Order: sequence, then C-alpha cells, then structure tokens
Amino acid sequence: MNLDPLLNHVDADGAIPPVDRWQPTQAGEMELEIAADGRWFHEGSEMTRPRLVRLLSTLLRREHDGHYYLVTPVEKQRIRVVDRPFVVVEAEYDEAAGDWWLTTHAGDRLRLDDRRRLTLSATPDGVQVPEVPVRFGLAARLGRNVFYRLVECAEQRQGKNGGIELGLTSAGVWQPLGELPAEAS
Repeated sequence: MNLDPLLNHVDADGAIPPVDRWQPTQAGEMELEIAADGRWFHEGSEMTRPRLVRLLSTLLRREHDGHYYLVTPVEKQRIRVVDRPFVVVEAEYDEAAGDWWLTTHAGDRLRLDDRRRLTLSATPDGVQVPEVPVRFGLAARLGRNVFYRLVECAEQRQGKNGGIELGLTSAGVWQPLGELPAEAS
C-alpha cells in the first residue's frame, strides 16, 4: 500500500478521513495484524511509532463481510484483527455532566451515551468483556485496568436471568459491565 495518497487525505490535526465514503477499485491483502492487546505488527515486526499507528487507524474500517480493511480513495488492503482493533486505555468521569469518557490507545475519545453503548461480547479466549463502538464498524475492547476501574465504580441491578448486573450510567443510559451469577438457594 502506497502511503503517499494516505498522507494527502489525512488532516494534520488527526481528523478522521471519510473512509466510509471511499469505494476504491483496487483491492488486496496486506501482512498486517492488530493483536488482541492493540499492538500493530507488519510482516511480523511490531510497529512502534505511535503517529504511524494513529494514521493507519484513521484509515481502518470493517466491512459487511466481517473483514477489516485499510482504505484509501484508490485501494483497500485487507488486514487481520485478532479481537478488536482498539483498546480503551483510559476512563474519565465528568461528574458535572454525568458522563463517562473513554480514550483508546490510538487516541480516540468516546463518550458513553445512547449512541455509544457498552455491550458484552466474547474475546477469542471466550471471556465476556465489554466493548464500545468507535466508527465505521470498528469497536474498542475495554483494557483490563479500565475494566477494573469501572467495576469499582459500578452499580448493581437485578439482571434479566435472576443474577446481579453490574454497570454504569452515562448520559442517562445504562452501560453494562457484566453479570454476577444468581445465588444458589
């Protein structure tokens, strides 16, 4: 993939280009993998330049076929994503507004609300962990430290299956973190 066209379409301020509107005619596959912990590997070597990872993350989308692609106006390259392409590394509570804000390892800042809700899904290891939508079919998995921090702040509610549901309220919307099993009688 030629990075020159990418650089022409990425704003200096890190704004997200309209990859959802680009319909390139050239397609291929790139030896690039995003590990479950959010690290990027190209041809087996870890990409350690944060600016390059951020640039590439702004060109990523997930298509209806379930595959992930780096997209430019002229080409798209399929890549491998082990779990989710982003990991939430920071959570901040705005007490005045009653909002939780999450930040991904690639620098995306997300407000939990009715549009961006936490949902539980299985990791490749089969563990139920919350994720949050980011953009263009992409999601971020809560990092372990962030998950435990949110659990410390969690409220409990009666779950649908008789268990106790843990979660948070952000922007007036319930955000589930998990469920405790019902007590045996």
